Amino acid sequence: MLHGILLIALFSCAAFYIAEIEFVKRLSFSPLIVGIILGMIYANSLRNNLPETWVPGIKFCTRQILRLGIILYGFRLTFQSVMEIGTAAIVADLIMVTVTIFLGTGLGKLLKMDKDLSLLTATGSAICGAAAVLGAESVIRPQPYKTAVAVSTVVIFGTIAMFLYPVIYNTGISGLDAREMGVYTGSTLHEVAHVVGAGNAMGREISDTAIIVKMIRVILLAPVLLIMALVSEKRNRLAHSGGKRRITIPWFAFGFILVIGFNSFGLLPEKVVDGINGFDTFLLTMAMTALGAETDFAKFRQAGAKPFLLAALLFAWLLGGGWLVSRYLVPLL
Repeated sequence: MLHGILLIALFSCAAFYIAEIEFVKRLSFSPLIVGIILGMIYANSLRNNLPETWVPGIKFCTRQILRLGIILYGFRLTFQSVMEIGTAAIVADLIMVTVTIFLGTGLGKLLKMDKDLSLLTATGSAICGAAAVLGAESVIRPQPYKTAVAVSTVVIFGTIAMFLYPVIYNTGISGLDAREMGVYTGSTLHEVAHVVGAGNAMGREISDTAIIVKMIRVILLAPVLLIMALVSEKRNRLAHSGGKRRITIPWFAFGFILVIGFNSFGLLPEKVVDGINGFDTFLLTMAMTALGAETDFAKFRQAGAKPFLLAALLFAWLLGGGWLVSRYLVPLL
């Protein structure tokens, strides 16, 4: 197992190095995204030469390392930051997350897509991109290629939005003021990195609001994962003729909330928290790289164009629905 873990750690170190290249930074590709790309390249080139004894280490990274990374992700948030922005952000996030997940699963049925793949795609679009896909992956446990496909859709449309939002704001097309644009950006962009990139291009006031709104969406990951686990267990019971099965509770989601609560007291020095966040990014990069290493490009052809069509439809909803919420609801709160 150790050999597989060390292999993934080595690729993750390379992902951090590549993510610092100026061209990659301009694209706002985080080490997580670079990691899954490296893993996929490896899986489709040298993977056949990998000793079978290394495989358990890779799978360890896709499960245990991933869950630890999600728990430590809570050190990026505090409950105080949630209250600073007020009810407007909370209401906007609740609307966008709830509608996006239900819309994604509903459209998935209409497109006759795989249920797990449509749920992963909807969750990634609704909450926090790749990290949300990883969280959902830990609960529903789909085939690795489905996770990779869902992450790919998040990367593609999140990157498009990151470049689009500053244009529609700076040209006045959006018709939103700074506060409304901050809520719009934070409640609709896919990845935290996308929010940071777009926010910085629109000014400090918008950036600060957008990041806080985005972090509230991240907090919603925990209750969404719990509901997802309960629904998944109910579906499994029905599939097995009502036989008794243990409910798989995503305890790491509760750990995520507890860490946010602890971090809200400010007991740790800022440098220590920064160090934990850096370590956490490395753990999540390892998880993404391991998922990439389990993905064969042939499986993308098997998935077809439907996941990308679903992601495009959800992207259209985030653009239009998010604008309506920010333009007409936020000023009332």
